[in-house]
Amino acid sequence: MSREIIATDKAPQAIGTYSQAVKTGSTVYLSGQIPLIPESMEMVEGDIREQIHRVFENLSAVAEAAGGSLADIAKLNVFLTDLSHFPVVNEVMAEYFTEPYPARAAIGVAALPKDAGVEMDAVMELG
Repeated sequence: MSREIIATDKAPQAIGTYSQAVKTGSTVYLSGQIPLIPESMEMVEGDIREQIHRVFENLSAVAEAAGGSLADIAKLNVFLTDLSHFPVVNEVMAEYFTEPYPARAAIGVAALPKDAGVEMDAVMELG
């Protein structure tokens, strides 16, 4: 099966040896997004709520570049440096997703790139 590399300037550029997303067949694997502003590659200012919004915006941009949307996400992984922020994830997520919701995991981690408080990656199924 062939692989297609997905890239968009509407999401932060990869800051390592990875692609923003890879499409194989009708499945798209979206790399982890942190709250970077695509135009400046600087972290968004504000609290964890602002960081979560920025991550969803970044994921949305990559999903659209692959021919889908957040509604096509089948699996979402949420990485938090403070699991007490999980209720905020749920509140913000409700602004971006409607039922049926994707499968999801929330994982507490010691640290994330650029001292982000949140990172998310996803698997999207098109068609």
